[in-house]
Amino acid sequence: MLIFLADLNGYFSPLNVFRYITFRTAGAVATALLFVFWLGPAAISSLRIRQGKGQPIREDGPQSHLLTKRGTPTMGGLMILAGLLVATVLWADPRNLYVWVVVLVMLGFGAIGFYDDFLKVTKQSHAGFSGKGRLTLEILIGLIACTAIAFIATPGLSNKLSVPFFKDLLLDFGWFYIAFGAFVIVGAGNAVNLTDGLDGLAIVPVMIAGATFGFIAYLAGNAIFANYLQIRFVPGTGELAVLCGALLGAGLGFLWFNAPPAQVFMGDTGSLALGGLLGTTAIATKHEVVLAIVGGLFVVEALSVFIQVGYFKATGKRFFRMAPIHHHFEQIGWTESQVVIRFWIIAALLALVGLSTLKLR
Repeated sequence: MLIFLADLNGYFSPLNVFRYITFRTAGAVATALLFVFWLGPAAISSLRIRQGKGQPIREDGPQSHLLTKRGTPTMGGLMILAGLLVATVLWADPRNLYVWVVVLVMLGFGAIGFYDDFLKVTKQSHAGFSGKGRLTLEILIGLIACTAIAFIATPGLSNKLSVPFFKDLLLDFGWFYIAFGAFVIVGAGNAVNLTDGLDGLAIVPVMIAGATFGFIAYLAGNAIFANYLQIRFVPGTGELAVLCGALLGAGLGFLWFNAPPAQVFMGDTGSLALGGLLGTTAIATKHEVVLAIVGGLFVVEALSVFIQVGYFKATGKRFFRMAPIHHHFEQIGWTESQVVIRFWIIAALLALVGLSTLKLR
């Protein structure tokens, strides 16, 4: 809402700086970071008291986790979402409909994740929200979001898929695009959720993807830059850079408490919400395929689970020693810090590959 200060620039000309997306994005980063720093200690203390034994730890997982992670509270995603929401409300343009669609998906997925975490903690069981019920709600939210984006978007772009590396290739999916978009959003949410298994493993790749898509949103929403790069100009999406900046700041604040050994886990509350945010941003900016590249780490984590389950049903044997794949590398001898840092490096490299698609056309 601080953008409205720019209307007073006639009285004090420096206030005009609030019109600039770059300035407000930087403000969102700082605000979210400081808010999570301030909220963190009290939130973690409250979660620890309320949850008692904390998040249930898999008995069939790495044995070291039973010693190092038992009793750690979950639902730390509430800290991220709180910081992200406060920064977005302060710095984003409330008249921008794209911002509200992404925020509502984030909150909807966060609510689903919160309920799942709540059931797991109260029952001290991994059997949280039923898979079918959870997936049904996620799909419903995704369908509503994609329908809204179809009506908001420029008519020539609605329901069309932009293909990277090609200047003029747009695949017209018609109204089937709504289902495709929902699949992207739901897939992104659950892929990030599956990646969240080690201290700091999910939040840094999420920040990298968020920063990347913040940059993409800024370029796609600027007619001059979009024309120069020959990417699709999507009016209004530049404002999503502010939201992605808030994600970066809130993620950095959370990492302070989530760094090994973690004081708190983000839980499904955070991972589902942040994945949904990334998926919806990709849909809005017409960079759905690029999300699969930038978020390739999340894709591999999700695929490892599907491969493991499918292979076991077909042969009765495991393809990986343990899924998701980050646990496989733990089982073959990598330390937790080695897995986490190496996966961060992979995420950064994939982000660079994703950004290269903006120019290689």
